Amino acid sequence: MTAPERVRAPAGPVRQSVWQGQAPVVVVVALGGALGATARYALSLHWPTPPGGFPWATFWTNVVGCAVIGVFMVVITDVWAAHRLVRPFFGTGVLGGFTTYSTYAVDIQRLLDHGRPATGLAYLAATLLAALTAVWLASTAARRVLKWRQP
Repeated sequence: MTAPERVRAPAGPVRQSVWQGQAPVVVVVALGGALGATARYALSLHWPTPPGGFPWATFWTNVVGCAVIGVFMVVITDVWAAHRLVRPFFGTGVLGGFTTYSTYAVDIQRLLDHGRPATGLAYLAATLLAALTAVWLASTAARRVLKWRQP
């Protein structure tokens, strides 16, 4: 008879390195957000909104950012198997920092404070409609272009 083999008990839960977990995601979101927010801020400096005026810079920032999000999501879901950090960096970070719905809310409040409730309401509705339309049109166009390019 042979001696029974020893069965080793597990040493405990296996811990992931911080660099295999969420730390890289947090880092790339922060870096992307810094880039996107800087681009948005630069745009607002070059296209300032006069007191009580329609905030065109914020409006177009949000619309263009939403269109880019529409194309980006089609590309990374339908075409390109992107690295796991591409979506958090560009989608959440850069485009999340570039689009600015907090400034949108502040702009509406400023319009109300300057006695421009009709402009504030128009801005509120126009931004929502234009941003949603931009995402839909951009993603639809991207899918059609990709379908057209396939053999």
